[in-house]
Amino acid sequence: MLYLGIDSSTQGVKGIVIDPAAGRIVAEAAVNYGKDLKRYNAPNGYVENADPAVKEANPLMWVDGLELLLQRLVDSGVPMERIGAISGAGQQHGSVYLRAGSADIFSKLVPEKSLSEQISGTLARELSPIWMDRSTVEECRVLTGRFGPAIQQLTGSMATERFTGPQIRRFWKNHPEAYNNTAQIHLVSSFICALLTGGRAAVDTGDGAGMNLLNLKTLEFDPEISEFTAPGLPEKLPELLPGNQIAGKLPEYFAKYGLRAGIPVIVFSGDNPSSLIGSGCSQPGVVGISLGTSDTLFAPMREFELDPAGYGHIMGNPAGGFMSLICFSNGSLARDAMRESLALSWNAFDAVAAAAPAAAGNLMLPYYQLESTPLVLKPHVEYNFDIKHVEPGVAARALLESQALSMKLHTAYLKDPVRKIRLSGGASACKAFRQILADVFQVELEIISVSDSSGLGAALRAAAGDGWQLEELYRKFCAAQAVILPQPENRSKYEKMLQQYADMEKAFSASEG
Repeated sequence: MLYLGIDSSTQGVKGIVIDPAAGRIVAEAAVNYGKDLKRYNAPNGYVENADPAVKEANPLMWVDGLELLLQRLVDSGVPMERIGAISGAGQQHGSVYLRAGSADIFSKLVPEKSLSEQISGTLARELSPIWMDRSTVEECRVLTGRFGPAIQQLTGSMATERFTGPQIRRFWKNHPEAYNNTAQIHLVSSFICALLTGGRAAVDTGDGAGMNLLNLKTLEFDPEISEFTAPGLPEKLPELLPGNQIAGKLPEYFAKYGLRAGIPVIVFSGDNPSSLIGSGCSQPGVVGISLGTSDTLFAPMREFELDPAGYGHIMGNPAGGFMSLICFSNGSLARDAMRESLALSWNAFDAVAAAAPAAAGNLMLPYYQLESTPLVLKPHVEYNFDIKHVEPGVAARALLESQALSMKLHTAYLKDPVRKIRLSGGASACKAFRQILADVFQVELEIISVSDSSGLGAALRAAAGDGWQLEELYRKFCAAQAVILPQPENRSKYEKMLQQYADMEKAFSASEG
């Protein structure tokens, strides 16, 4: 039996088909919205707007992308009739607004027409806000003013501009008639899932936590926060289900792609919770770090626990329990900036950083761009050493050690101690950074090779929904490619530097008010 995972992301949609019995990926396919669906005028996954804070996309683009993906899987020779279950992930925080009767239309799809042709009339809002939208500063201010610390204590996050609740409030304020014509508000994940189940689909607790609406103590949408966000909102929200539940059965419409009607569709999740699964990190104590444009840290948790500093977003774990997601915006952005300032290739940057003395006490605040953790709204780079009079390796190592120390500092609130790190992403090839992370955390570090952790996580969840055990799937699809052991002699040195880094960050934050 084969299993299909769908990753509906910002710039395109990807599909991964796995064969758990053989332990291999059978096929992968992708659609790029800018290249393959140019008619939507979204080269980067969103429509340009005169206001740079506004980032929106046409949900019909996601629908056409889904169908084109399925056709490409067919064209590549995938035996679609052998697929036994489907699951997926969607870019978090994006929302889709549907009119009354949409579920009935979804349930009566005919194969002679495309999905977008048949459902275009169901949209109460032509363009959907996505996670990149930053137009809800005022809405977040109002929500914080009304609920104070309770909004984080209940939903796991402070009122956050890109989150769905503030986006809905802004839509209600600016377009009350269109809001009143909206019968149901989906996330991107549940919207795509609804297409694949022929009607309504639930929001899972992983993706739902990225809304500022889900009460993580009750695992229900908070009625008071929801009603204050927009009048009548509780009635417009889908039901909630854990990410390991069956959302529904595949309708006959998709037989046009060789898929068997009636196979289970497992509840879709957000791309971040799905990446947790795709990285093999669903058990507490096993932390995933993805080193990309931004560095993202995934930490599973047994219990709902808050980051006192407010930087760790708490979400549901599709495998059960909860997870913390911490984003460090200046990931490879900072590494690239430092590398370019030193006029080094990536290989040379890695080599000189590895050769420089470990834990020498050189630190920096590497906020080349706006930063999420901690919140920095103006670019700022600061050193505790004379950057102009040190060897390139000293500067390079200072950056990498500071980034690792920042990760250690901002995971200190986790009750489950970090006992293993699983490292992925482009910068995981940096051998110096690998060893620094292992030494700062003083744990074993595994390098994993997963090209699309979100899509793979969706495929693994589809298989798990059909009876496969996640631990067995991890062994087959998420095995470590290399293991880095910590150097015990560096423990005390980095513990001292951690306090120095914390003091440096605290002093800067205090000066910023």
